[in-house]
Amino acid sequence: MAKKHVVTKPKQRAKIKKSLIGQLTDMGANNEHFEDLIEDYLALFDIKNRLIADIDERGVTVEWQNSSTQKGYKKNDSVSELVKVNAQMLKILQQLEITTREVVVEVTSGGEEDEF
Repeated sequence: MAKKHVVTKPKQRAKIKKSLIGQLTDMGANNEHFEDLIEDYLALFDIKNRLIADIDERGVTVEWQNSSTQKGYKKNDSVSELVKVNAQMLKILQQLEITTREVVVEVTSGGEEDEF
């Protein structure tokens, strides 16, 4: 049985938006143009989740039938579209000069914080 993928992820979407805006603010680049790119990124995030849900539901191949005698299997177009959407999402992050690295804070034995 195929795993059901959650299409709408409002909490995760909100966290992503907050993180992206925060990174832009830290860089001093929080202007309308970049905020619009963030909205584009979030729209692609929603599309990505719907494509994954479709692949989870129907699989990587789908049955087709043109008539009672013509039928078969073809690739699920959502697979190739997912690759394109992911690539575009990465391009937006590159345009915004946003990285995925996280700052990890560790408290040393002396009570001081070290960033890695």
